[in-house]
Amino acid sequence: MCALLVTTARQHHSQDRNQELTVRELSVAEYRTFLFRHGRASFLQYPSWGEVKDLWRSQRVGWHYPGGEVMGAALVLYRQFPGTRLYFAYLPEGPVVDWSDPHIDHWLTPLLRHLRSAGAFAVRMGPTPAYRRWDAATVKSATGPGRQLSDVLATEVDPVGSALADRLRTRGWKRCGGEDDGDAQPRHVFRVPLAGRSRDDLWSGLNQEWRRNVRKAAKAGVETVLGSAADLPEFYRLLRITEERDGFRLGRSLAYYEQQYRVLNAEQPGRMRLYLGIHQGEILAAHTMIVAGSRVWYQTGASADHRREVRPSNALQWRMMGDAHALGADEYDMRGVPSTLDPDERSFGLLRWKLGTGGQVVETLGEWETPMDGHTNTALYKAFQAYLARR
Repeated sequence: MCALLVTTARQHHSQDRNQELTVRELSVAEYRTFLFRHGRASFLQYPSWGEVKDLWRSQRVGWHYPGGEVMGAALVLYRQFPGTRLYFAYLPEGPVVDWSDPHIDHWLTPLLRHLRSAGAFAVRMGPTPAYRRWDAATVKSATGPGRQLSDVLATEVDPVGSALADRLRTRGWKRCGGEDDGDAQPRHVFRVPLAGRSRDDLWSGLNQEWRRNVRKAAKAGVETVLGSAADLPEFYRLLRITEERDGFRLGRSLAYYEQQYRVLNAEQPGRMRLYLGIHQGEILAAHTMIVAGSRVWYQTGASADHRREVRPSNALQWRMMGDAHALGADEYDMRGVPSTLDPDERSFGLLRWKLGTGGQVVETLGEWETPMDGHTNTALYKAFQAYLARR
């Protein structure tokens, strides 16, 4: 599907090379039609995400030639800077355009023009191409004191992502957080390829520890079931336990997850799913999964401190991976992993756990920012960054 759209886009570029793409606001129907044709847009670019982020104003925009079909699209979130009529514009894991096009001004110029007219003083976006990939075996063999992913030769460097990074830099865009982490969305993610693989292939892709733990859960009688909105309070209780145990804080309320579950499933039944790992009648683990187009994401996981020996989280992940495969997804995205390869670092445990599924660590291109033209807006942009940091 994506290759077809890229080919179509290039054909249009050839046909309309004397014309300029323009950006306009799209109706929900127009926007959804484009996403359906594309098939691989992030769930963060679906209209429902604008309802989840209700403290931001959202807008759906599309690129097109005069009188032509929509060639690209984006969900834009606007956050007003207190005391002004100006906005910070954010395109999470977007826009959805042909990033392989070497003439990126074809896309960026009309976008910036539109955002400026909407009152934006700065913009952050998350281009979708990957940058580098490391297979599980490479990462595992490279672990050691003080080691980072950036110290390890990548298994693969994506030529589109690499070229796009250079093009953005030459146009004054800055990569958020430098060359490591520092984005609103995870820079490094873990993805298990599903396309062209059988369920037996997925099972053999798990390492011995994972296979042993999945079998242990089954032998202990752990059940994996789909929950409902009524189970979200228990999910949230387990999430707070997990945050305390693992030393992180997502900063989300129960109401946030309830709203997310409601609006995502209102847009498409089954878009957000809650999986429960139950043992002896008690929920010991709860994980959320999101489905959009040909992609599936494991979003958030939570588990109890007790009876961990029955391995409910391994059982849930195997169930979710199998369900993603049955849905025909291209990959199972396990979302963020840390960039540290130091076994003594607390966060390394999450990476080690995901490595056992046999997938790949993927460094995305990350998020990029630029202030709009003008010294006043540049200063305002810096002030807004300080405001966000305080929040």
